[in-house]
Amino acid sequence: MFGRLITAMATPFKEDYSLDVKRACELAERLVEEGSDGILVAGTTGESPTLSEEEKIELFREIKNVIKDKASIIAGTGNYNTQESIALTKAAEEVGVDGVLLVAPYYNKPPQDGLYAHFKAVANATSLPVILYNIPSRTGVNILPPTVIRLAKEVKNFIGVKEASQSTDQVVEILRGIDRDDFVIYSGDDSFTMPILSVGGYGVISVASHIVGREIKEMMNSFVFGDVKKAVQINKRLFPLFKSLFVTTNPIPLKEAMRLTGFDIGPPRLPLVRAGEKEIGVIRDSLKQLGLI
Repeated sequence: MFGRLITAMATPFKEDYSLDVKRACELAERLVEEGSDGILVAGTTGESPTLSEEEKIELFREIKNVIKDKASIIAGTGNYNTQESIALTKAAEEVGVDGVLLVAPYYNKPPQDGLYAHFKAVANATSLPVILYNIPSRTGVNILPPTVIRLAKEVKNFIGVKEASQSTDQVVEILRGIDRDDFVIYSGDDSFTMPILSVGGYGVISVASHIVGREIKEMMNSFVFGDVKKAVQINKRLFPLFKSLFVTTNPIPLKEAMRLTGFDIGPPRLPLVRAGEKEIGVIRDSLKQLGLI
């Protein structure tokens, strides 16, 4: 529905940390030109916890207006509060986005029945397609396969999951339990895309596609159409960049990489800070290896 390559777009800020909507629209256009089939707005990479509801809605509206139908626009509308998630999801639907991403509620660490009830309540409040986002390292809770399977069987607008648990076993368990051709699994980590594809995953919601979108798309297409050797070679070449973009908390390295490659999108918002000299060295080295600087 949304294509294989979705970029988890960073949110540009000005030097005073105010939202830079103009630069956000320019970045969205650039991502589409570089091969993104879809753009995730206000996800983890977009620093969603530091964005106000008004800023998120403005980003959803303006990016959808500039991209139109050239790519899918997916809104990050989930948080730790079910009612807030419902309200933002409804607002995103009103401004015309194509789908929403719902992260597992963080900090309050609900049990599996709580996760099920939360996701079902939000999905039932919208007609939009919904992707779950499982990232235990950030949220402190793992959306286990039986919960994903239960939701996919009972709620038809659940169409996929962004899986960042680093477990191919978990991916296979989900695929075995869901008998739906329209349900797909995206890698939530660039360095884990090839393993997820190898067990039946569909694509990636990527950070590195800000820098190497065309190459990531070529890697996935090579794998899907049978040229596994080429896909492996591309993955090996890009791997140092994938790792350098997580040398410290995402999106700190990404914003530095964007600056180094000539498309500055400003600083991260507090409590995140700019990369230190040691991290900058790692990022610069990986970009040099690829001939990007």
